[in-house]
Amino acid sequence: MGAAGIFSACTPKGPKFQGVDLTGAEYARDLPLPDHNGQLRSLKDFAGKVVVVFFGYTQCPDVCPTSMSELAEVKRALGADGDKLQGIFVTVDPERDTPEMLKAYMASFDPGFLALRGTPEQLAAVAKDFKIYYKRVDGQTPTSYTMDHSAGSYVYDTAGRLRVYHRYGSGAQSLAADVRALLDEAR
Repeated sequence: MGAAGIFSACTPKGPKFQGVDLTGAEYARDLPLPDHNGQLRSLKDFAGKVVVVFFGYTQCPDVCPTSMSELAEVKRALGADGDKLQGIFVTVDPERDTPEMLKAYMASFDPGFLALRGTPEQLAAVAKDFKIYYKRVDGQTPTSYTMDHSAGSYVYDTAGRLRVYHRYGSGAQSLAADVRALLDEAR
């Protein structure tokens, strides 16, 4: 085997992502939670689509609305392929984030995006599987608390495999490039 063969064997197959490549990760394999319409969801429900999952809460002052706005921007930037992107928001505040509130929150970004809301026990199990952090931070009154939480997006390919993690602040262009790469890979 010549030098070119040796070096090409070391070259990874597939796209070079702008986010953190998690291809082959053994965690964050599913989201067995009900959506804001009460339907139990699984990543299998979105076969054929690139799925982007973000954990947050509706009363978040900055990170969550920015992340969801960027995801909506990515969907618009995809043009005709926009319908092949599924945004998923998982609330870390099921106490205040009612299904009605989550439905309205998603509609303010994109009516096709879904919010998932589980019991505290279901949320704890999913958070552990996704390796995310969340914690209630008490405020001046019992209802004025905030939630500290991990801020990043998990990106799944069209076969439902975790492929990329985007840190908060990486921007819509970077996320759009990785979504396009995954859509191109599936063609």
